[in-house]
Amino acid sequence: RFGCRVTTTTISRHQYEGARERIRTAGLEDRITLLQEDYRDLRGTFDRLVSIEMIEAVGYGYLEIFMGCCARLLKPDGMLLLQGITMPDHLFDRYKYSVDFINRYIFPGSCLTSVASLTGAAARSTDLRLVHLEDITSHYARTLGEWRKRFFDRIDDVRSLGYPEEFIRMWEFYLCYCEAGFAERYIGDVQLLFTKPLCRLEAPLPA
Repeated sequence: RFGCRVTTTTISRHQYEGARERIRTAGLEDRITLLQEDYRDLRGTFDRLVSIEMIEAVGYGYLEIFMGCCARLLKPDGMLLLQGITMPDHLFDRYKYSVDFINRYIFPGSCLTSVASLTGAAARSTDLRLVHLEDITSHYARTLGEWRKRFFDRIDDVRSLGYPEEFIRMWEFYLCYCEAGFAERYIGDVQLLFTKPLCRLEAPLPA
């Protein structure tokens, strides 16, 4: 719609192959450059960067490196939109050293961030400025409820793929666990818009 040229990357071979096929099917090979590289190895300069819930896989010890890479890749008037699942700031220091159900059974090695940890990492390692924050936590609670409903609407298909009852019970618990976490705001989901110093685009106004 807008004539954008997109470069996107993943370190997952399966994700890379799936994305490559979807790009080919959509006839967008001339618009989308697909890489299989670690974000730390990316080169070039970009007008905009978008990171959607990848930050949870970075690890709290690497937040400054991640934000620094983003700042390095942006043009002087560039913008970074980052969406991430977060812990409350006052719980983050305790959480980052713990192992919970999600870490153990669903996403081993994952680590949620907090708003303060992200903005602090940006302040310490970049010239990025936070110009807008949108909290979409309530929408994510509803999303988890919809995922659970659709999972059980297709439960016969799930079983036909060979997944055992133990997996089905664990997945249901995971979806309920997360829905409750968002509903009670024990965890959150936010979109942070950062800009480089020469960006003069006005921040979006609240809806």
